[in-house]
Amino acid sequence: MLTPVRLFKALSDETRLRCLALIDQQGERCVCELTSALELSQPKISRHLAQLRSAGILLDRRQGQWVYYQINPYLPEWAGTILRETLTACARDPRFSVNPVSSDAQEDAPCCA
Repeated sequence: MLTPVRLFKALSDETRLRCLALIDQQGERCVCELTSALELSQPKISRHLAQLRSAGILLDRRQGQWVYYQINPYLPEWAGTILRETLTACARDPRFSVNPVSSDAQEDAPCCA
């Protein structure tokens, strides 16, 4: 069950916020797309995504060998409000700007193409 403590712990890391910002802006993403856009290692991204999934903030879907993540559309109303406000604030902060995943980057990526 998602509690305020779990939500705020999950949102207390810059990498997790950057992952959420990218998924919020561009929709469902796989690990390799996030790795490329955020310029971080796959194990680091996977670890952070697992924490967000465990908290109930993200949902995952497996397609073949790839795992895709999306923001949980069934978050409790209070949690959805906090998440939306947090991501809105992050969008105004240059530290949380993310490189968009372009179609060219997806074609060059060794995954999910």
